[in-house]
Amino acid sequence: MSLPRTPSLRLDGKRALVTGASSGIGQACAVALAEAGAHVICAARGADRLNETVAEMRAEGWSAEALPLDIADLYAMQAALADQRLDVVVNSAGLARHSPALETTPEDYDAVMGVNLRAAYFLSVAAAKAMPEGGGSIIHISSQMGHVGGIDRAVYCASKHGLEGMIKAMAIEWGKRRIRINSICPTFIRTPLTEGTFDNPERVAWIQEKIKLGRVGEVEDIMGAVLYLASDASALVTGTSMLIDGGWTAD
Repeated sequence: MSLPRTPSLRLDGKRALVTGASSGIGQACAVALAEAGAHVICAARGADRLNETVAEMRAEGWSAEALPLDIADLYAMQAALADQRLDVVVNSAGLARHSPALETTPEDYDAVMGVNLRAAYFLSVAAAKAMPEGGGSIIHISSQMGHVGGIDRAVYCASKHGLEGMIKAMAIEWGKRRIRINSICPTFIRTPLTEGTFDNPERVAWIQEKIKLGRVGEVEDIMGAVLYLASDASALVTGTSMLIDGGWTAD
């Protein structure tokens, strides 16, 4: 009798692209993949912060390069990925413009949908084309709001619910090519972009009431999940979402 062996979480020899990699969740995802042995192409709009991130990663001895890129610019994004070979793509770029539904402007609607859904759709297509015959893993950083509703978040919820449906359909289409596509759905994670929310005592009280584990998320809470979905440990996982929400959606 031979005992089973745990699939490896290592990513040695793999090439990964991470969008939104200059800070917050995207930066944490880039670090997790690089620490596991992948060569990570770090993409983001702001070149200065992006270059700082890559410099710090290289100082740790990890393999990384910077790719200044706005994924909402579809032609630039498609051109940047046209000649790439990628095993893992993590899309952490996102946009939120919260307001009551009655006050939503067409400009805000188009901006949020343009990044969270339109860009995510065509990035997924470009990623699938860049993956070898043996397949690969596409991971979108979605949100718990892709599974529930939230106050002042009609547009954001619409974009994330749409993203979740898109992932399911693409998983069906690309399964025969061994391309896996999934999402990670965090609760409120403390990052530079969310500090404004945490400065509002009423919002903090609402968040803490909804999170059953009694604390907000940190970027480190996402790193294990992205490594799992990127690696062979999740070889049979596709078309689904991993909720890292402290029990928010358990109600």
